[in-house]
Amino acid sequence: MNSIIEQSKKIYSLVDCTFKPVSGHEGGRNRIMIVSRDGEKKYVLRISDIGDRSENEYLAETEFVRFLAENGAPVADVIPSVRGRLVERMEADGEAVYVSLFSYAKGMLLADNGYRYRKGAPLTEYFYNTGKALGAIHRLSGAYTPVHNRPDYFDKYNMTYLDGLIPDGYGELKTAIAKRLDEFRTLPKDKSCYGLVHFDYSDGNYHVDMDTGAITVFDFDNCMNCWYMFDLANLWIHNEGWTRHEADPGRRFELMQQCFDLQLQGYKTETDVSEAMLEKLPLFIDMVLIENIVDEFECCKREGEEIDYEDIENAAESLIGSIPYAGFGQK
Repeated sequence: MNSIIEQSKKIYSLVDCTFKPVSGHEGGRNRIMIVSRDGEKKYVLRISDIGDRSENEYLAETEFVRFLAENGAPVADVIPSVRGRLVERMEADGEAVYVSLFSYAKGMLLADNGYRYRKGAPLTEYFYNTGKALGAIHRLSGAYTPVHNRPDYFDKYNMTYLDGLIPDGYGELKTAIAKRLDEFRTLPKDKSCYGLVHFDYSDGNYHVDMDTGAITVFDFDNCMNCWYMFDLANLWIHNEGWTRHEADPGRRFELMQQCFDLQLQGYKTETDVSEAMLEKLPLFIDMVLIENIVDEFECCKREGEEIDYEDIENAAESLIGSIPYAGFGQK
């Protein structure tokens, strides 16, 4: 790691900066360093060394981020190296390591503020702004022509791959996932509804400016070609965090939808979404549940651990029983 940091100092003109590692979260794929100059100017150095993605995939991600930033989307821009590269390939112990530098998103994580929104502002503003930021990203995605390509949804989410990933003991779950995948394949894939999406749009991947309420999005590491509705459904699911005080699943479901309606208002100020697609929100919620389940199995496989069924129980039971998802305490 030290050799990568020393190389990065030269390649990104960061010799006079301090580097502070960020503690990794469960399932994290990258090493993150907060880089500071004179205690004020901040950057984020991302070091990717687990070897599961190609240089072209990192180029496709950073080119997309650069396009979004240059066209006014509220995202943390990628900063080229002194050689003009968005991704630098280095080596550590004979293995390829891919490094990128990003601007530091203004504001802070909600979690770092105890999930308290900015003083004196209504929480409705927050929901509206999260939808608006996502709408801006999707609007520009529809106008984007990539140089390098990120994966398509079915490149990963297919039963050839998932059969090998998920043990046979989860037969009912695999059957339920296969059924949903067949339904997904019937969905339209024209440019009005399908393109590059964030694929992990949640409050862990954007900062909130506590003075203005502005959202700045980062971490497009999982971006792929998918339906825009996936990101919207992911927003819907993460509203669970704001409704955990409600013990009754039915009432909690209603509250999650109320939050989503505000997010949708903000989203529609930036781009359109058809009523036909919105009517399929429950199906896209299932798509997000599948992603969450697959991620758990992948993380366990990468760490050589057995999966804890409690970590996927609510999502799995929702898929198997065709139960509308309402977060924890489904039953």
